[in-house]
Amino acid sequence: MKRLLAVLVAATAFISLSLPADARARPQPARSADVEVNDSPFSNFFSNLGTPSGSSPVPRAVVGFDTRYAPGTIVVNTAERRLYLVQDGGRALRYGIGVGRDGFRWGGVHRITAKKEWPSWTPPSQMIARRPDLPRHMEGGPDNPLGARAMYLGSTLYRIHGSNEPETIGQAVSSGCFRMTNDDVTDLYNRVSVGATVVVKN
Repeated sequence: MKRLLAVLVAATAFISLSLPADARARPQPARSADVEVNDSPFSNFFSNLGTPSGSSPVPRAVVGFDTRYAPGTIVVNTAERRLYLVQDGGRALRYGIGVGRDGFRWGGVHRITAKKEWPSWTPPSQMIARRPDLPRHMEGGPDNPLGARAMYLGSTLYRIHGSNEPETIGQAVSSGCFRMTNDDVTDLYNRVSVGATVVVKN
């Protein structure tokens, strides 16, 4: 019996050491009153087979997601700098995002009221006041800061949009919008419809 126990302990230690460092040091799953995330590489291994990770510095992945929100709901966790698209079966598709810098973060519930491909950009007056060097209007295209796709949130000035600065994903740099890589925002854009609920947790 002692020999069997020793073998089991040794095997567990070997598996742990063979994991990548980021998997061994993975933070505890996020929890709140209405969401619990399970991002264990073991429990989500088969769900992620065949799921492209995209080009983001924060690879998209399927994770366990115990929530009261219906499939198709987008949940933005500003503190984590992650966006979750709720799916069936207690799962969600998780994306890395860039969020608002200090003073520009917010929370609330809205719906997607419009979707646009390669959107044009007209900086609001508040942004022009802070940055008078910005263009008054820019047509859509690879150099546009809204990137390849944009989803507009209610009657607010905020959007979930792409970016021509993928290195900013996972950082707090925006004026309140949520930015994704063009690869990830296109993937999300193709999965959601106008009218989808967006829950922003600050």
